Amino acid sequence: MTTGDTGGSGRRVALVTGSSRGLGRAIVRRLAEDGMAVVVNGPPGDAQAREVARAVRDSGGIADAILADVTDERQVAELVAAVTTTLGPIEVLVLNATGPQPEAPLTDVTWADHLAQLEFFVKSPVLLGRLVIEQMRKGGFGRIIQIDSEVAHRPPPGRSAYATAKNAQIGLTLSWARELAPDGITVNTVAPGFIPVERHAGVAAEIRSAYRASVPAGRMGTADDVAHAVSFLASEGAGFITGQRIVVDGGRNLGT
Repeated sequence: MTTGDTGGSGRRVALVTGSSRGLGRAIVRRLAEDGMAVVVNGPPGDAQAREVARAVRDSGGIADAILADVTDERQVAELVAAVTTTLGPIEVLVLNATGPQPEAPLTDVTWADHLAQLEFFVKSPVLLGRLVIEQMRKGGFGRIIQIDSEVAHRPPPGRSAYATAKNAQIGLTLSWARELAPDGITVNTVAPGFIPVERHAGVAAEIRSAYRASVPAGRMGTADDVAHAVSFLASEGAGFITGQRIVVDGGRNLGT
């Protein structure tokens, strides 16, 4: 499951799920620049995860690629065990993994469609959290950051299953933040606006242009914009910030 020789580092260990591309890849790079030993995660067979880990190591960082389906309980247990054996207890957990996000009128959306979204945005955090939180409690330190979405509170037509699952993810974050604060563990979300990454390659130019026109900052966001927010919440200095939602959208949530 693992690739690369990381060795004992004495650095904080960060696991970023769904980090072989897009936002996750930028987050991995930033946390490595912050001095963390990072674990790149993708589904089994994901060759890109290994490339991302290799790039971090080539830049002087510490990284390993550990492949697992984070919606599968057995694979999640193996993932956490592999990280712990390779680098040590997980102190920073970034929950970024996502699957397909189909669009459909709400009357065409089935319960199975809702469950498919909940698999990534609720089940996956619950499976990982049950194992990782115990490690954080023992160490007296923890940072859990969920990657949310502006869609949760600004759902366009056709995204009902996705928006519902994202709101469930926010509820999970708030309940965890309250319960884990006495243990020195913070839990927050970062909610990006439309950040063009690989999976948006097919989005028409006119849609991108219309979105850009709705952003007060006058530009599209980048994966690095999201990574900077995650970096702050993962830092030592963010220890008194928990249960918060940072929206990274150039001010779009302010309205027109």
